[in-house]
Amino acid sequence: MAYLFETKQMTVGYDGVPLIRDVEIRLEKGHILTLIGPNGAGKSTILKSISKYLKTVYGTAYISGRPLTDMSNRALARQMAVVLTQKMKTELMTCQEIVETGRYPYTGKLGILSEEDHLKVREAMEQVHVWELRHRDFMRISDGQRQRVMLARAICQEPQIIVLDEPSSFLDIHYKLELLDALRDMARQKGISVIMSLHELDLAQRVSDEVMCVSGDYITHYGHPETIFQKELIHRLYGLTEGGYNPYFGSLEMRRPAGEPQIFVIAGGGTGIETFRALQRSQTPFITGILHENDIDYQVASDLASEIVAERSFCQISDEKYEQAVNALRRCSTVINCLSDYGDINRRNRDLLEAAVSMGCHIGRPGEE
Repeated sequence: MAYLFETKQMTVGYDGVPLIRDVEIRLEKGHILTLIGPNGAGKSTILKSISKYLKTVYGTAYISGRPLTDMSNRALARQMAVVLTQKMKTELMTCQEIVETGRYPYTGKLGILSEEDHLKVREAMEQVHVWELRHRDFMRISDGQRQRVMLARAICQEPQIIVLDEPSSFLDIHYKLELLDALRDMARQKGISVIMSLHELDLAQRVSDEVMCVSGDYITHYGHPETIFQKELIHRLYGLTEGGYNPYFGSLEMRRPAGEPQIFVIAGGGTGIETFRALQRSQTPFITGILHENDIDYQVASDLASEIVAERSFCQISDEKYEQAVNALRRCSTVINCLSDYGDINRRNRDLLEAAVSMGCHIGRPGEE
């Protein structure tokens, strides 16, 4: 397969000292590669090295089979646009003038923009919703606005590849989603490949075609999101010892409360998640059940509950699991019932509630944690 972008036997570092070895990237046209890993792991070093901001210790990168080392800066600028985290320092330049610098690889020595260049600048600024900032001083807008202006600059450069270091930093959730939608559209509609780093695992899981895990001096994994975003892998990559990563939500849960549980939560079908998290926030240990193993409540409870009474997926609740739940109830003084309806498959939870009443447990509802 002919790749648009690839690296071969690349080692990156500073001043000739290796930091990360064997950085092997194989990226197709129109695909998005996201680098994830803890702070200081070397994601930014890799991005700077593949865009010639840093000299590689060994090996090189290729665009369409041509080594970057053979390209002049002007020639590379027609192939690759780069948006790094360091702040651009300007003197009295408007946002529009900043974006216009993205067209300089296509202008003559005097840097005079044509009507077509001005049109591309406007289209790029409108795409990321910064056209209304065009007359504003670039240094007098917010960090999030500057981030979008720099993305517009990269877009109007019309590269084959865009390299972005933490592009969602400083953006609120609205613009985070718009940014990733814009990158996804560029990749699919214009065939632009994207290489970026992200801290938000949920966003990386949803936007990426491929994911690279960076951890210190080596790459631990490289593959499709469905193979990377697994609980055990993410726990090892980030060294998680407390709390847990939930691959179904792409989210992190805080550590489970310690102590002997006095509360039993009857839940299912996603009805218990808010209660589980509320109990965690108050550091109140709890038991929950009877949950099916394919239930969304079960996934969150696995990280937060002291104990789960669980039945196999798609199975009627057995007498054995019901008795296990009743025995757990006897250790609790309070029951929080999150269910309002019961189907055939979980009707024993209604029996469980009746058993709690007969035991004299205090019966609460969600929100009474």
